[in-house]
Amino acid sequence: MSLKSKGINAERELVHMFWSKGFACIRIAGSGSNKYPSPDLLVGNKLRRLAIECKVTKDDKKYFEKKNIDALKKFSDIFGAEPWIAIKFKDHDWYFVSLEDMEETDKNYIINVDIAKKSGLLFEEIIRK
Repeated sequence: MSLKSKGINAERELVHMFWSKGFACIRIAGSGSNKYPSPDLLVGNKLRRLAIECKVTKDDKKYFEKKNIDALKKFSDIFGAEPWIAIKFKDHDWYFVSLEDMEETDKNYIINVDIAKKSGLLFEEIIRK
């Protein structure tokens, strides 16, 4: 299975999870490939709107280019949504990490398993927040 297919399947998994808990959720196909900033998923109910960038990795850390995080911030600000990173490390559950909890370097942001476990929210926690 290609990396692209794994990412698409992961996004679809989250779509089903959110719908099963009463949240509307859509996957934005090609979210990283158009000239306008857009997240992977838009999630919401009557009370909340979430803009989510999704990643799956077999490594114990994931790097994000600053321009991609800036695009998520910009979209979320314009749309009125909470920006989140949903990340699934191998043999772990989904974690939802706020942008403020990511480690910042000169060129990137980083989320590792320890940050996700310490600061991230599990699925049941993000839908109750």
